[in-house]
Amino acid sequence: MDAFDKIIRKELSHLYKVIKPRMTPEDMKRIKAAYQLARKAHEPQKRDNGTQPYIIHPVAVARIIGEDLRLGANPIMAAFLHDVVEDTPYTVEDIRKRFGDDVAFLVRVVTKEKKEHYEMSRQLDNFKQMLDSVQYDIRAILLKLADRLHNMRTLDCLHVNKQMKIAGETDYFYAPLANRLGLYEIKTELQNLSFRYRCPQEYAVLENLLAKEKTGSRKRLNSFTDKISRRLFAKGIITQLDVKYRTPYSLWLKMKKTGMDFRHLDNKRMIKVIFPDDPSVSEKNKSLEIYSLLTDIWKEKPGSLLNYFDAPKENGYQSFHVKLLNEQGEWEEIHISSERTVRNARLGCVAERTDSNIENWIAKFRSVLQEIAHHSQGSGYIQSVVSHFYNDDILVFTPKGHGVILPQRATALDFAYEIHSSIGECAQYARINGKLCSIKTVLRRGDCVEIGMNEKVSPKPDWLDYALTDKARRNIQSQLRGMKKIPFRRCPRCHPLPGDELAGFQTGNEKITIHKRNCNEAIRLASQEGDSIVDVNFKEDPEILYPVRIHVKAVDRDHLLRDLIDGITEKLNLSIHDLATRTVDEIVDCRIDFSVHSARELQEIVSDLYAVKGVDEVRQQELNP
Repeated sequence: MDAFDKIIRKELSHLYKVIKPRMTPEDMKRIKAAYQLARKAHEPQKRDNGTQPYIIHPVAVARIIGEDLRLGANPIMAAFLHDVVEDTPYTVEDIRKRFGDDVAFLVRVVTKEKKEHYEMSRQLDNFKQMLDSVQYDIRAILLKLADRLHNMRTLDCLHVNKQMKIAGETDYFYAPLANRLGLYEIKTELQNLSFRYRCPQEYAVLENLLAKEKTGSRKRLNSFTDKISRRLFAKGIITQLDVKYRTPYSLWLKMKKTGMDFRHLDNKRMIKVIFPDDPSVSEKNKSLEIYSLLTDIWKEKPGSLLNYFDAPKENGYQSFHVKLLNEQGEWEEIHISSERTVRNARLGCVAERTDSNIENWIAKFRSVLQEIAHHSQGSGYIQSVVSHFYNDDILVFTPKGHGVILPQRATALDFAYEIHSSIGECAQYARINGKLCSIKTVLRRGDCVEIGMNEKVSPKPDWLDYALTDKARRNIQSQLRGMKKIPFRRCPRCHPLPGDELAGFQTGNEKITIHKRNCNEAIRLASQEGDSIVDVNFKEDPEILYPVRIHVKAVDRDHLLRDLIDGITEKLNLSIHDLATRTVDEIVDCRIDFSVHSARELQEIVSDLYAVKGVDEVRQQELNP
């Protein structure tokens, strides 16, 4: 305990030193009193690892609230006390008598309500309780985010099922919430920690590859950034350059989206060019000046320019993005920002502490929550909040130039229903920027969308797989009412194999459903039905095969196809179900459908195919539904 006391005193001393300049003597006195009560209340308790005193956690949360988010005295006090009511004999009334109504309110909101019967589930009811609090005070959500952040930082001591539950609800609920509040750094850390504990093997592989990438590129990257600094300095512009590598989770997400492996993935990092705040010059004009100076030297990638100063993201993010070609023929992603916008990206909704600014954030939450609550009930409420509210928005246009705001990853189908339900119900095709496309096509920021209608067309069951907005899904479901879901054992989307990192779910007497841990449905279930997570024993069976599909890209040569087939059929004696190959300009693209006994067997085949002369890329593809 002496060692832990020394650590706690050091943490407290640092916190008090940082917050003292913006606190009154009375504030400091009350903050210290809140800590003393928390210390006394949690005295006999230990953290889940069984060795650390529990008070370490409230102290860490208070540091996040006071130092990172720079909130005031009452939220810091609530951070010290946030688990007192839930875990000790003290009540909210005790908190109110000692520290006032405001601190008691914050503690009450983040205290999980214990009920005999939950409206949805314990997890979902807690989510809704927090969301309801936002209609009055955004600080309660920030306190819960700080609590979750420290819990995620110390998750390694828990059982793997508990890790999956906490990580799943973090990725599903808390990380997108942080993003919407403009807390980019917290969002990024939460997502990455969730990935680390959900899929430790994949995380470790990417972490190792990333470490090698940093080492291998350090010298040429330093040369490139030095040239940027010298170029700007020569023109009288003093800037700070900061190289940020993407996290393993961000890289995994990018690999999933593009279908590329790590070796072929671009933009593994970004270079931030940060200029000092200067009220006499607009941030946009200063960014354009820097952009002009850089593109005089380095070639700009066509279409890479993004101006978030004129059109900030919904979470308030502002910057100026462009990609430049370095001396090695690689595109470097450049973010041009002011000190103010960098600070705002870290502090988000609390960066500008005016009453009107905070009220604007609360008003955004309130309007969306009221709209969703009007149309959704039960677990559908939380799912609608997540899909509607916690995704970055995009702005697309009708042919007449009318702007329509949709969540990121929305489709032309969502666009059609957003214009009018009658248009969505009869949507047959879309023209996106003049090009004929399916109504299931995902839209991008700035697209011009026209919907082609046909009265004979009606909603189809698979439309629900491509509709993101609550309005679209609600209208489609009303047309498809009465359809039943077919029970299954293996998730039909992620197609898990024996040996994959798996998560099993069982509700009541239903069959166990097995998902890969990276399956979006598994993450959703973990956050909503975390108590249904069960251990799974999905072993390889020599008599059972599972269909898979891989894509091979290689340089053409004699007998290449024979060698590819031999890598599957001869060594492991497996049968190929379907094969399609196409050669363009001596480059071969080959799709192979076959069946394997396990993930280990699939990986063995992938490794063997990589060893075939001329093969450059081997990756698994999703099977068609």
